[in-house]
Amino acid sequence: MVIYRSLSDAVPISGSVVTMGTFDGLHRGHQEIVKQVVVNAKSKNVRSVLITFDPHPRHVLDRDSDKLSLIMNLDAKISILKKYQVDTVLIIPFTQDFSQLPAKDFLEDVVINYFHPIHVIVGYDHHFGYERGGSPEFIQSYLSDKDIQVDVVTPFTDEGVVISSSHIRKLIQSGYIRRANFELGWVYGFRAKVIHGSGRGRRMTFPTANFVPIEKDQLLPENGVYLTRGRVNGNQLYGMCNLGFRPTFGERNFVMEVHFFDLDSADLYSKEITIEFLERIRNEKKFTSEKKLIEQLTIDREHSLDLIKKYN
Repeated sequence: MVIYRSLSDAVPISGSVVTMGTFDGLHRGHQEIVKQVVVNAKSKNVRSVLITFDPHPRHVLDRDSDKLSLIMNLDAKISILKKYQVDTVLIIPFTQDFSQLPAKDFLEDVVINYFHPIHVIVGYDHHFGYERGGSPEFIQSYLSDKDIQVDVVTPFTDEGVVISSSHIRKLIQSGYIRRANFELGWVYGFRAKVIHGSGRGRRMTFPTANFVPIEKDQLLPENGVYLTRGRVNGNQLYGMCNLGFRPTFGERNFVMEVHFFDLDSADLYSKEITIEFLERIRNEKKFTSEKKLIEQLTIDREHSLDLIKKYN
C-alpha cells in the first residue's frame, strides 16, 4: 500500500477506482465500501484509491467545546486499510484553508487530475467541500458526462439498525462495548501511556497500571469495570480495567487503570501499551470497606478469567 500524506506528495495515476471520506472508526459500513473499491479495481485492472483527511474536519471547524471524540486514530485506520489491500491512500491535511475549497474544485483538482478515476464509490451520507456542498447526488450529476461510473453504497444495517460512526460512538459512551465491537468489525481500543498511580492496588494484591490515552481527543467508554486485552511489547495480555473515580476511597480525579492477570504492572511505568475493551463487567460501585472491594475484585477476576476462554 502506497501512502501519501499530502497532495504534493501524490503521484498521478492513470486509471483508478476511488472512494473518499473521514471513515472514523472504519466500521462495517465503511469496510463494505472499501471492499467494493478493492474488488472493482482488481476486476478493472486499475488501482484502488482511498482519500481521507487528518485531522478530522470537525476538529478544525468546530469550537473547542464541540470537538468530537474520535473512535480511532490515523495509524489504526491505516492498519485496517492494509488488511483490505487498498493500493493507494491519500491523507489530505485538513486546514481552514482547505475547508474553503468548493466541492467542484475538489473533484476536478484532486480526484480527477490526480487519480483519473473510471469508477467512484461513496457512502450514502458522504459530504465534502466548502460548507459540505458535495454530496453523492452532486458527484453523480457532476461526473455524469465524464464517462466515470458512480456508485452510492446504501446504509449498512443489522436488524434494522443503521451502522454509523455516530451510533457506535454512543454505544461506546454508554458502555455497550460488545455491540460496539460487533458494529465496528474490530475490537475497540487505543494506545495509552502508563503513568504513576497511588499504589493502592498493589497493597490490595490487585496491582494496576494507571494510563492515559496517547490521543487527547480519544473517545472513552462509560465508567465501569471491563474485561480488557492489552498489547505490551508485542505480547498479548488479558486483564480487567476500571474507569472512574474510585468512589470507595472518596477520590475526585478520574482514573483509568488496568490489572493484568499475568504481568507485574510495576514493569510498565512510562511505557506505551494498547488497551482493547472486550466486555463490560459491571458499573463502578462504592463499597463500604476496602475488604468488600477486594471481595468484589476477586469475583470480577474469576468472571473475567472465565470470559477469556471465548477469546482464545
